[in-house]
Amino acid sequence: MNTPQLGLRENWRQFGLLVLVNAFVGGMVGLERSILPRLAEQEFHLVARSAILSFIVVFGLTKAVANYYAGAWANTIGRKNLLVIGWLFGLPVPLLLLWAPGWGWVIFANVLLGLNQGLAWSSTVVMKIDLVGPKQRGLAMGLNESAGYLAVAATAFASGWLATEYGLRPYPFYLGIGLTVLGLLGSLLVRDTRPHAALEAALAPSTPASPPLSFWDVTWRHPNLGSVTQAGLVNNLNDGMVWGLLPMLLASKGFSLTQIGTVAAVYPAVWGLGQLLTGPLADRLCKKDLLFWGMLLQGAVLLAMLFTNAYPVFLLLAALLGAGTALVYPTFLAAVAEYAPAPQRARSVGIFRFWRDAGYAIGALLTGLLADAFGLRAALAAIGGLTVLSALIIQRRMYCLPLATAPGATGTCARPAPVRSHTRWRMASASAAVSVPGRCGLNLSA
Repeated sequence: MNTPQLGLRENWRQFGLLVLVNAFVGGMVGLERSILPRLAEQEFHLVARSAILSFIVVFGLTKAVANYYAGAWANTIGRKNLLVIGWLFGLPVPLLLLWAPGWGWVIFANVLLGLNQGLAWSSTVVMKIDLVGPKQRGLAMGLNESAGYLAVAATAFASGWLATEYGLRPYPFYLGIGLTVLGLLGSLLVRDTRPHAALEAALAPSTPASPPLSFWDVTWRHPNLGSVTQAGLVNNLNDGMVWGLLPMLLASKGFSLTQIGTVAAVYPAVWGLGQLLTGPLADRLCKKDLLFWGMLLQGAVLLAMLFTNAYPVFLLLAALLGAGTALVYPTFLAAVAEYAPAPQRARSVGIFRFWRDAGYAIGALLTGLLADAFGLRAALAAIGGLTVLSALIIQRRMYCLPLATAPGATGTCARPAPVRSHTRWRMASASAAVSVPGRCGLNLSA
């Protein structure tokens, strides 16, 4: 076996294969983006928004739990094995959606889809982080998430077009059959990356002892990790709303299924393409700034949707929403990976992704109840306001570690003013920081 090396160039074949596999993972979600709410109304005659959005609730809860355990299982059963198991859960999904005689079948299909997404996407994230080492994590996550969400956009548009031309079933779900077969075959060719993680841990410089990361540290107590986690939850909360309610909102304004599918595709397309730029930026700029402006832009766009009925304006707003999400998505994972020590990284990523994807369930449940009680506009306003609040939490709690003066260093991070409740974490982070030219807030052991 070849001796493992760290770096994108050194591992480009495996990295490229993982990017392709993650595109198939993302395509499975895009399959439902534009047509499942309409399927609920037309074929299963569901009226209550909370009932229609139940498929997102079970998807989000299942994916969140799968994410959490994926972090631990990646270290025990292996990254590749986890990826293959994720695709085995995904194989029945398009068949269940194609043949479903009742809404319960759709719910069960989304339980399996949540397991597929949680295990397969988490394992590709951890494997790419393992391969590239500490210097290119933002770029790696940008490429990973870009592939996944460009595939979401492509299949959302394709399924919307097929549904318009040939009906809601069966043709859109034939796409899913192809995605699952190709995803499983690609996963079988992947090599496990645990040796790369062990190599990075062995090469890491010794640092002073720092507080160990617990579940609640990643969830909230650590000011940086907690800020990232709450923003991830809110980001997917508003994405769950867009997934479930935006097609209904556009349909209520008289837009065709093709137009709805186009709006549903523009958002993840800009999200996916934008990460090719924002991923590398996360390696160089202060992560706090990228997260703050990204969440603020998302909240502003959601609130702006309340004041328009024009299809071109919705296309523009969908693009801006995608741009805001592109700013935060690779930054989330790069930040968690850098603030967690290598032995705890997979578990910390799992905890973050648990809360982030719980946002799907919380968002679908909350917006469904609000829409039933007060209407679609009230639900949209509430989620937009929560997203702005999340940006303000980032601005208040997060901080950038000061960069050491080094040849070739670019950019600066201001040393933050002390915050009483976070003194322990600030002192530990400052003492254990590994400074890298051109990067902010890098801490491999706090």
